[in-house]
Amino acid sequence: MVAPGSVTSRLGSVFPFLLVLVDLQYEGAECGVNADVEKHLELGKKLLAAGQLADALSQFHAAVDGDPDNYIAYYRRATVFLAMGKSKAALPDLTKVIQLKMDFTAARLQRGHLLLKQGKLDEAEDDFKKVLKSNPSENEEKEAQSQLIKSDEMQRLRSQALDAFESGDYAAAIAFLDKILECLRIIESKEVCVWDAELRELRAECFIKEGEPRKAISDLKAASKLKNDNTEAFYKISTLYYQLGDHELSLSEVRECLKLDQDHKRCFAHYKQVKKLNKLIESAEELIRDGRYTDATSKYESVMKTEPSIAEYTIRSKERICHCFSKDEKPVEAIRLCSEVLQMEPDNVNALKDRAEAYLIEEMYDEAIQDYETAQEHNENDQQIREGLEKAQRLLKQSQRRDYYKILGVKRNAKKQEIIKAYRKLALQWHPDNFQNEEEKKKAEKKFIDIAAAKEVLSDPEMRKKFDDGEDPLDAESQQGGGGNPFHRSWNSWQGFNPFSSGGPFRFKFHFN
Repeated sequence: MVAPGSVTSRLGSVFPFLLVLVDLQYEGAECGVNADVEKHLELGKKLLAAGQLADALSQFHAAVDGDPDNYIAYYRRATVFLAMGKSKAALPDLTKVIQLKMDFTAARLQRGHLLLKQGKLDEAEDDFKKVLKSNPSENEEKEAQSQLIKSDEMQRLRSQALDAFESGDYAAAIAFLDKILECLRIIESKEVCVWDAELRELRAECFIKEGEPRKAISDLKAASKLKNDNTEAFYKISTLYYQLGDHELSLSEVRECLKLDQDHKRCFAHYKQVKKLNKLIESAEELIRDGRYTDATSKYESVMKTEPSIAEYTIRSKERICHCFSKDEKPVEAIRLCSEVLQMEPDNVNALKDRAEAYLIEEMYDEAIQDYETAQEHNENDQQIREGLEKAQRLLKQSQRRDYYKILGVKRNAKKQEIIKAYRKLALQWHPDNFQNEEEKKKAEKKFIDIAAAKEVLSDPEMRKKFDDGEDPLDAESQQGGGGNPFHRSWNSWQGFNPFSSGGPFRFKFHFN
């Protein structure tokens, strides 16, 4: 419901001649209406003045049904439609008023104004000229002359826009169309905004030629609402979204086209292509959520084969395959593919994050820090970037101290079995009993202690996670923030330690010859 008293002032400020409506008195004798119609008209008038538009509209519907030849009923209903923002519905009522009462200049002025907004300039000019020939009041004459000047200006701009378009000067055509479509201010600071589907479609074509597809989409969406059954607009919107890589919105828009015409050949052909691509991408993303990265990679490779002509799908597919490689701990492949994406899109935050994670696996900490810092410049509030950067900095610092993975000679993504195997081999190789020379024996003792420490940390999931996050679980300084020495147990504490068990003291003793 609109606030009482606001309807009259609102309409009057936009269409001054509409005040005739609210003050229009019922002319029973002239209109030949019965008592019920009169009742509906009076009640509708009161409801309109009170801002109760829906209720007023119901009363005027009833009045029109009761007397189809009552021009007042049509005129009042048109005014309610306008107050509700339903100009398309108002136009037929105004035309009916003029048919019933040719000298009703207020209705003709209003119709001319609506026609002007719809871009039907010749029809609008005809209405304004007829008003001027019908002995109008001073205000009506002034209004008609003002509208004619606006119409002439719009005719001139339209002609210039069409000439510019035909000559290939799309930027100039856009400038002329902007002046028409974004409200003309010509006389006494009054304005008229144009609701012309054809002009918006023309500007959309200019935007496409100028490489501004999103602006074209905006105009085409407006055109799809201004013109009934505008399948062409929906088709173009869908193809533009598709070219931008937005397959979901493309699918939604092409479905709107098929709702209007299920046999539309171009929409149906495009629908099949978009649906196929959309299904592949949705399937790939579901596989990623399930952690099935190899299968997801295969799906995205199919996406690139399905749509090789649009670069956006190739870039997005490579970006997601890079993510799969990174999560699947295939750092070499991830770094290669992420780098391809970043050559095309240097600011791609997702590719920067995934390549940084791959660099961490490869122990290339400086490179990982650089990628995280670049990503943070573009998205400083991303917690994942912040945590990744902190981890990379910790690992860099850790790498400058003791690295248990390097001690055992295994990769950071090594399985527990690989770790145990490497430990057993090295423990046998560096067991101090193997060395007779005192200096060599001391060196072997230190080496053996490091090997045993590495095995202790990396074979324990909780300790290994701490180490992977940049902490040394055997380093008192790392654990407590200062003080203490790193883990260096004496050789005596390791005597009787069985390199072929998962931990604990010897149950039997080796003797080396």
